[in-house]
Amino acid sequence: MSNIFRELLKKVGSGNHTGENLTRTEAAIATKMMLLGEATPAQIGAFLIAHRIKRPTGAELAGMLDAYDELGAKLQAIPSASPVIVLGIPYDGRTRTAPISPVTALLLAAAGQPVVMHGGDRLPTKYGLPLIEIWQGLGVDWTALQLPQTQQVFEQTKIGFIYTPNHFPLTQSLWEYRDQLGKRPPFATMELIWCPYAGDAHLIAGFVHPPTEGMFQAALELRGVKKYTLIKGLEGSCDLPRDRTAIIALSATPNLERLLLSPHDYDFTTKNVPLGTTEELITQIQDVLAGKPGELMQTALWNGGFYLWQSGICSDMRSGIATANELLNNGAVAAKLQQLSQIVKSSSENPLQHI
Repeated sequence: MSNIFRELLKKVGSGNHTGENLTRTEAAIATKMMLLGEATPAQIGAFLIAHRIKRPTGAELAGMLDAYDELGAKLQAIPSASPVIVLGIPYDGRTRTAPISPVTALLLAAAGQPVVMHGGDRLPTKYGLPLIEIWQGLGVDWTALQLPQTQQVFEQTKIGFIYTPNHFPLTQSLWEYRDQLGKRPPFATMELIWCPYAGDAHLIAGFVHPPTEGMFQAALELRGVKKYTLIKGLEGSCDLPRDRTAIIALSATPNLERLLLSPHDYDFTTKNVPLGTTEELITQIQDVLAGKPGELMQTALWNGGFYLWQSGICSDMRSGIATANELLNNGAVAAKLQQLSQIVKSSSENPLQHI
């Protein structure tokens, strides 16, 4: 048993009247001790559920990120005219609505904007469809690459994916605890604002509950992150909803700048595309990449327009939507997927050439 960890556990687990928040340094120590297995299973389980009940502070999230920054993997900086976009999307996937972020990433890369994504396999608590399976369905198997190969792919295609089972295996032991607890611990919140990229980044994170936005802002400000966007997205992702006004926060000093976007104002129907089987989703995405009209194409244009605007490629939302439409219909996005698939396949088959 770790006596150091025991003292930290006592602080977060003592209840409303005597409990205390951890300092940023203490949160970093606790996170490292859990990742490295220095705390016992009983201590880790108790900490995770106590921390969830207490709710994390911005300083605690910043400390957890400090630990991830020290122990975790990251892609190295590449030349880029604009900050690399890092998408923070819930690791436990989607169960109700069709995700569009892989198409968004391809579209941005086709326009010259680098993108980094991160995640793992089907994970608790939702065990929803993860990004990695969507990419595999599109012919891109990120699981076959080690970090140096992923770096090479990123440099050549402007798309990178940190696959945590390979690139940050220390996190794997914590997933078993998360499954057994049955509820998301603050790690699930922190992961959304983790930045596994060493260069100048534009962090974009999704959230569900309004208090999370304030926690994100506090943590990112403490860590000196200047460029970030927070989106009340579909199932907590970075995907803009179509069934309601999109609520977005843009980093600005000293307060967040609020942006509200209504799909109706841009002539989009106000409904989300439901998630069917994985096979059905892959077919729908392939239709979008082929330029075929449909509901998922509307979602792709709605999101693509926003991201092209926010990355600085387009001057406003309408020009972003028009550019997204052009890139999807002229084959540029489909060509980017073909390039990515070929380079990932080549890298996995000939690893020594890429290390």
